Amino acid sequence: MTPLDFMDFRDYLSPASGFQSLQFRLLENKLGVKSEHRVKYNQKYTEVFASDPGAIDRIATTETEPSLADLVQKWLERTPGLEEDGFNFWGKFQESVEQLLSEQEASAMTEEFEHVREYRLMDIGKRREVYKSIFDAQVHDALVARGERRFTHKALQGAIMITFYRDEPRFSQPHQLLMLLMDIDSLITKWRYNHVIMVQRMIGSQQLGTGGSSGYQYLRSTLSDRYKVFLDLFNLSTFLIPRQSIPPLTNEMQKALNMAWGSPAHVLARNGSMH
Repeated sequence: MTPLDFMDFRDYLSPASGFQSLQFRLLENKLGVKSEHRVKYNQKYTEVFASDPGAIDRIATTETEPSLADLVQKWLERTPGLEEDGFNFWGKFQESVEQLLSEQEASAMTEEFEHVREYRLMDIGKRREVYKSIFDAQVHDALVARGERRFTHKALQGAIMITFYRDEPRFSQPHQLLMLLMDIDSLITKWRYNHVIMVQRMIGSQQLGTGGSSGYQYLRSTLSDRYKVFLDLFNLSTFLIPRQSIPPLTNEMQKALNMAWGSPAHVLARNGSMH
């Protein structure tokens, strides 16, 4: 279909809009898209579905009941090894990061050329700030409040630990699950992108949408990270450290992680842990 062909019947679509898709909104809500992260539209869903009270009730329900993202966070918060009186992964991770950055600073100070030395020290300083944003719970919570992160502080710790020790039998399937959650986000983003390109091809970038939105401009804004439910998983690589710097497992922790997730031995051994 060409843009001219589409123009022949476009008026018959007004004032219909993809924003009126009940199924898509329910899907987004069940995945965990928060209303405060959505781009403002010219109408609220209560207005769009005013003639269908049942639809409004269904949407309201999905906004209040636990989403997939909520359940994943609770699951990650129970990652074995985060206990401060146990393996205390988070404390060991902070020590490893501090040692790594200190060694890099010492190496930078040996640079013969001042501009190279200053550049390396500046880069290390920036990395310190990045790590501070995950080690300082208050800084992390502030980023969550601004919409720049999604997970609770404890859930983020669990995701990082699973990423580091993904080769351990007990973390193999949890790590695969984290990868699949990112795939969900990626596929939805690709679907949105294809929709945006189709709209631009058919009506350009300046015309209003049939539902009264800014059309292409509004749809393009939905491609941002605001709509990524598992944004923190995509950004985990920001906080990785070299394999040789990863805190070694204790014998007890090695034994605990040596049981595959869901195996009979794991089921018998777990004490309320999700993994």
